Amino acid sequence: REATDIFAKRGQGDALINYENEIVLAQQKGEKLDYLIPDVNISIDNPIAIVDKNVDKHGTREVAEAFVKYLYTNVAQQEFAKVGFRPVEETPQTKELANKYPKIKNLGTVQDYGGWNTVQKKFFDDGAVFDQIQAKNK
Repeated sequence: REATDIFAKRGQGDALINYENEIVLAQQKGEKLDYLIPDVNISIDNPIAIVDKNVDKHGTREVAEAFVKYLYTNVAQQEFAKVGFRPVEETPQTKELANKYPKIKNLGTVQDYGGWNTVQKKFFDDGAVFDQIQAKNK
């Protein structure tokens, strides 16, 4: 969120690469931000996990498992969509919300690009794609 705040509120930067939900949240707060979704994009998952050691220690496994299951219900997916997250499964209940998002022609996963180790080396390591882009713009 800090990057979005600096970009939107302080007017710093020419372009912002960010998660879609961050832009949606900023727009809901009145920020005037245009955004585009590239035709080729990557799905970013928001994982959730139950920590066996903790739920067993506190006797909360049943509640934790119920909570995880709830997150994938239509009700929860509708709530997530209200704050900028695309529904994970399209159902009659979530279709209207899903239709509010720009269409993506080619949605892949990090595995389609060789996994996180490959992506890290290609794009984010010293001298990789992001550094090369920044160097061209100096």
